[in-house]
Amino acid sequence: MKTRIITISREFGSGGRTVGKQTAKLLGIPCYDQEVIEKVAQESGFAKEFIKERGEYTPYGGWFAQALTGRSARGTSPQDDLWVIQRKVILELAEKPCVIVGRCADYILREEADLLKAFIYADMEKRADRIVRLYGETEEAPIKRLKDKDKRRAAYYNFYTDTQWGSVHSYHISLDSGALGIDKCSEILASLY
Repeated sequence: MKTRIITISREFGSGGRTVGKQTAKLLGIPCYDQEVIEKVAQESGFAKEFIKERGEYTPYGGWFAQALTGRSARGTSPQDDLWVIQRKVILELAEKPCVIVGRCADYILREEADLLKAFIYADMEKRADRIVRLYGETEEAPIKRLKDKDKRRAAYYNFYTDTQWGSVHSYHISLDSGALGIDKCSEILASLY
């Protein structure tokens, strides 16, 4: 019997990480997000900041630039090496029921676990307000930050999987955290689990 896992993909600023943590708390199971970064850092020797940026996002310039640069003699890039280690860590974590946020876990575990694949989104205004409240002001305008992060996250996901990030066909359920709220999204996922 396959292990029951919830995977959460999300738009930047939608609160998907918080939904994951709250859902896991309601169910009494672990939630892995930053913990994946720490485990990958231990196994790979890569810096946590490198993993945080490259374990879910293409570098600036997009997937095409990444495909053409930084390749070793064996044809892989540091990001490709990171993908292999991250995949291994996610497979190990999924040996027991849990919630995993991001990092293409829905794709990695598609044949390995009994998945509930969720996508969390919200309208641009609500996400912009949330990132300003949580992360503070930066030189970059909130809307530009959101668009950039989502674009890089989608490019990474699309490059390493054969599915489309954010497409309704890639998930079992998509929830608008801006309209429903974080608590309701968490309750819905916990009840579906």
